Amino acid sequence: MYRKLIIRAATVLPLAAAVLLTLAVSVPETTASAASTGATGDCDSLTTCYTPDQIQVAYGVRQLLDQGTDGQGQTVVLPELAEQQMSPPGVSDIREDLRLFDSQFGLPAARLAVDARLAGQVPPWLANQEEVQDAEIVHAIAPEAAIRVVLLPPTALASTATATAGLTAALRLGASEGDVVSVSAGWGEHCFTPAEATAMNQALQAAAGRHVTVVAASGDTGPVSRPCPGSVGAWETVREATMPASDPLVLAVGGTTLTASHQTGAYLSETTCDYPALSRASGGGFSTLFPQPAYQVHVAGTGTTRAVPDVAADADGNTGMAAIVSDGSGQSTLFGADGTSASAPLWAALIALANQRARHDLGFLNPAIYRIGRSPAYHSAFHDITTGSNTVIVGSTTFAGYPAGPGWDPATGWGTPDASILVPLLARISSR
Repeated sequence: MYRKLIIRAATVLPLAAAVLLTLAVSVPETTASAASTGATGDCDSLTTCYTPDQIQVAYGVRQLLDQGTDGQGQTVVLPELAEQQMSPPGVSDIREDLRLFDSQFGLPAARLAVDARLAGQVPPWLANQEEVQDAEIVHAIAPEAAIRVVLLPPTALASTATATAGLTAALRLGASEGDVVSVSAGWGEHCFTPAEATAMNQALQAAAGRHVTVVAASGDTGPVSRPCPGSVGAWETVREATMPASDPLVLAVGGTTLTASHQTGAYLSETTCDYPALSRASGGGFSTLFPQPAYQVHVAGTGTTRAVPDVAADADGNTGMAAIVSDGSGQSTLFGADGTSASAPLWAALIALANQRARHDLGFLNPAIYRIGRSPAYHSAFHDITTGSNTVIVGSTTFAGYPAGPGWDPATGWGTPDASILVPLLARISSR
């Protein structure tokens, strides 16, 4: 869910108070089922949600893992909001969460580091549910990749200015620490001043210069923006795209509802993730700030400005990947990872696999994604989502969304990955 925002005041950047916590979590040789360990939550004992192994199969990742493409040598950076006190299951100890997750689903020990230099004096291991699902999704898709969490202050949601400055700071720090950065936060373009938008774009240019790929969630409010940070009163609905996903240097990820076999994980179908009455849908639409980038020229339906999303993945908490948070007493809560803030880290992990496959960081990937989308390999490398839309209802007003359709569309982009085809293609095309 697009719940937690990644923010940081530009006036507080204490680099001296560094906290770097590296964890190595041991995993038992045997794996218990979710139903037998006391895990409870909205996954209904895994009858609706999917295990990590099933997600791996559905999106073509299992074949890559079997070939040794598992993220080794890669670091995925997750900017997240710091927490100050335990409040299970909303706030938990991420060390215990990952230990339980690995034990439950037979995954290797997670390689996690927490960097709290931007956050000040906070317990680095406390994590909100957003941070937990981001880390567990990356670990499920790229089990041998290192995960670096960059913490931002817990009080940084005060205003749009602190939020945008904080996200910019997180992007700069993240690009210096890893190979892929996955951003689960964002706000409508109207929330940003021209100077703030420019500063963020400069941070993204710096990331591209380092050959770091930046992935961002397209949002969960369909064709309209969510409230700006620090806003009060009525929801100011604006038909626009969400930043930083709308920046042309970002790979923007929308959301779907996945249907796969609960026996084998085999992919069956997908539709746009859309719950209009809940004001929830895959974020998508057209930028009011950025002109059409070269990679979108002559792509049907993209218009004359930057169009989002570029790609998509499962974002439905009812059918998402099963994630686990601990309750502090040895028990755990099972929940379905949801929102485009779940689909973004999945794509970040896929890119880590492609980097490993190419034996170097691929960096800014959008031109390669669009090249594949317009090639004969498209229907092998992607699941083309052609049903549903991202319509939402806010109050008593319906905001008509964009329908999914053949090829690229403003609800699900090019669609969702068949990683067994897409990852080798990305590694080959981006290496030319």
